[in-house]
Amino acid sequence: MPEALALVGPTGSGKTALSIEIARRIDGEIISMDSRAVYRGMDIGTAKATEAERGGIPHWGIDIAEPSERFNAARWAAYAREKMAEIRARGRVPMLVGGTGFFLRALTHPIFQEPELDPDRRARLLEWMERQTDAELHRWLLALDPESAERLRDWGGRQRLMRALEVPLLTGRTLPWWHRNSPAEETPVTVLPFVLEVPRDRLYAGIDRRVTEMVEAGLLDEVRGLVQKYGEDAPGLNAHAYIELFPYFRGERTLDEALDLARANTRAYTRRQLTWFRTKLPGGAVWLDATRPRRELADEIVAAWSRAVAEPASEG
Repeated sequence: MPEALALVGPTGSGKTALSIEIARRIDGEIISMDSRAVYRGMDIGTAKATEAERGGIPHWGIDIAEPSERFNAARWAAYAREKMAEIRARGRVPMLVGGTGFFLRALTHPIFQEPELDPDRRARLLEWMERQTDAELHRWLLALDPESAERLRDWGGRQRLMRALEVPLLTGRTLPWWHRNSPAEETPVTVLPFVLEVPRDRLYAGIDRRVTEMVEAGLLDEVRGLVQKYGEDAPGLNAHAYIELFPYFRGERTLDEALDLARANTRAYTRRQLTWFRTKLPGGAVWLDATRPRRELADEIVAAWSRAVAEPASEG
């Protein structure tokens, strides 16, 4: 029997509204799988659901870290396991909702036991890496760990790039080697995954419109305030719709140029999300046309969940 229902999809696919309707029907509580919604103060640019939009459904995994902190998949998985246990103890259904696929994979394919890293050496290494460009970090990774370099070429991000590089530099062994030769920290979590799929032209149009709406909602003030408080190098601020605005604030880019780049980068990110969903999701994922009416989608998901949780009882 699945331990949780997972609803994933690219940015702007309608996960939020659909998940709330499903939660009402199955007595669910939602654990966010958004690697940027974990950060406090990053509200408009991450399109966090407001209290009114949540409709009284408990939401977890939101506003649990400062943008100055590094929040990786291992930390999220530990948090999610704890919340899932609490939700089940209340007799409710844990629902994992979001677009950060490697968060989900940290539950379904538990992360290996990490090697001990000397904290002083790691701090010095991180300080050095922060001064390097992504291209330079990738060049180093290509020399030290070609397997990870190829994997992160299309699906990475600066934080994952630095993580993949620090392991061989500090341990002499690559990240894939540790994955293959170290025991997992936890047992795998079984989920019933659903994927929302949107035609690419419609998805891109929605992204373009969404960036405009964010600006109208106060995105510039939000980003400016976060930069003033945490600085441009804060790990949490390395996100689309945030990082593209930094040069605008410095007078190095017009606002239109910054927003066009934010739209382009977000579109590219959704393409990588879809690639990840097709290749990395656990078996049995159900792909759904997200252009269908929300009620119809909810009907199908709730029916599939009911069948999945009833199967063990019927077999007994």
